[in-house]
Parts: sequence; C-alpha cells; structure tokens
Amino acid sequence: MGRRKKVATELGTRGLKPAEVVAEAACEPLRGLASKIEQDGGRVLCAYRDPWGGHAQLLAALPLERVDPTPFQRDLSTTHVNRLALVIEKLDRYLDPIVAIRTEAGRYWTPNGHHRVAAMKQLGASSILALVLPEKAVAYQILALNTEKAHNLREKALEVVRMARDLAQFQQAPETDFALEFEEAPLLTLGICYEQQSRFSGGAYHSLLRRIDQFLTLPLPEALQERQRRAERLIELDQKVGALVQALRAQGIDSPYLKTFVVTRLSPLPARRRTTAEFDRTIEAIIRAADQFDLSRVRIEDLVGAGGTAE
Repeated sequence: MGRRKKVATELGTRGLKPAEVVAEAACEPLRGLASKIEQDGGRVLCAYRDPWGGHAQLLAALPLERVDPTPFQRDLSTTHVNRLALVIEKLDRYLDPIVAIRTEAGRYWTPNGHHRVAAMKQLGASSILALVLPEKAVAYQILALNTEKAHNLREKALEVVRMARDLAQFQQAPETDFALEFEEAPLLTLGICYEQQSRFSGGAYHSLLRRIDQFLTLPLPEALQERQRRAERLIELDQKVGALVQALRAQGIDSPYLKTFVVTRLSPLPARRRTTAEFDRTIEAIIRAADQFDLSRVRIEDLVGAGGTAE
C-alpha cells in the first residue's frame, strides 16, 4: 500500500488572527514574571501570544550578565561564535532574539541561544533581546529549539545525556515520558560513551542502536544506571571492532566507512528489514562474531558502496 499523500492545510485556517496575538503582561501565566524581569535589571517590551499555539510570553531586553546556556547544552564552537560576532559587528544590528526561561535564582537559561549569547558577550554588549517564556519545561526541549547551528551526533548525544542527568535530580517519571525531549533512545547510551571516550565512533553504531536500544520504562534515575551499563557493553564491543579495523588496515584494506562496514558485517540483524531486537542478546552475538571473524574473507571490493557514517 502506497504512502498517503499529505494534504496541505488551507492558508489562514489555523492559529491566531493578528488581533488575537495581543496579550497583557498581567495575564496568566505571565503574572509576576514581568516585575521579576524588571527587578533583575531587564525591561519588558511587550506581552503577546504566539500565533500558533496561543501561549502567552514576553519580549524583553535582558542584562547579558544574567543569561546562561542551559547547563546540559553542547560545548561551544569557538569558530561559530567568532563568525557570529563578526556578522553582528559588521551589520551593526542584533536581529534574532533568543528564547529564555527565568530560574528561581534570577538567572535566564537559553536552550537555543548559546552561541548568540557568547558572541554578544565577546563584543562587550550590555543586553540581549529575548522571548521570555513562563514554562520551564521548554528549557528541556533543546533539540527541537536549537536552530542556530546543526548538531552533529556527538553534540546531540552529549546534550541529551546531560539533560537526562539534570532532570533525574527531581524527576522519578519513566524515561519513556521524555521521548520528546530526548528525541531518540540511542542518544542517551551514546552520550555516556562520548563522555568516557571523546573520540568514540558513535556513527558506526547509531543505525544498529536504533533497532536494539529503545526508551526504558524505568524511572529516570534508574534508567541512567541502565544506560551506563549499556554504554560499557558498547565500549567493550568497540574495542573488539577497533582491533579488527586495525588488522584490516594492516592488510591494506581501508575506508572512511571501515568501522561501519565491520559492525554491519558482524550484526546478526537483517540488513534491509526494520526489525527490532533485544539489546544485550544482540551485543553479545556481535561480540561472539567479532571473536570468530575471518579477516581473510574480507576484500576491498566488499567496501565499495558500503556507505554509512564515517568515523
């Protein structure tokens, strides 16, 4: 059966009309937030409802020294910060408000503006424009919000596991409840791998993990302990795969996709079927296959068109 074609919604039939976007700073759930911003040294410019979901929020100028990235965010790219600072200074304009959430300590977390904040601080700016939202939960929807620089797999995985650790301090809900925030389960396991080995070849295992590593029904703190165990198993496997890769290179067989090729060759799962399998059983089967792998049966021609994610 063919895929059903998505029907476009008629323009102007959803969301708020322009006149409906107007809001008051004293309305719920903004009540009190505007005065706190003023007490923090900021200035509220207006209140409004977002034109899609109708959520009330504020546009404000915030003192830059009070703005921080969410503590579980990816590491800063100095190159990207320098480029942003150069463009802002050249244009002599700052045109892209960040999203911010006020903490109880009077700090402002931004889940999507780490590089813009760093660029403005580098330029010595005093303030920054922000869309201040009253719902703290938005700070954890970081992957959906971050549009300023595409994440690579390592950055995304590290952000997700840092976010999970922060949430686990006050959340006992099951890991499955955070599927939106975490995006996909393998990122949690890979994040721990990257923490332990910064040059871990996560791309070689990502496709496999999507089939064997699902969100857990355990409470978040317990789920993180299970993620730690799974990461250790994956690192154990990677050591065996790495040894095979080095042996193949010694035979003159090399490719940017060599590790991905070896993992695919060892995997007991059908290559083209979207079947799922149990994590431990599959990893154990791959480890056994690695111990029995016959290097003499691999030819350079086998790698042609193998594709995948380079190390």
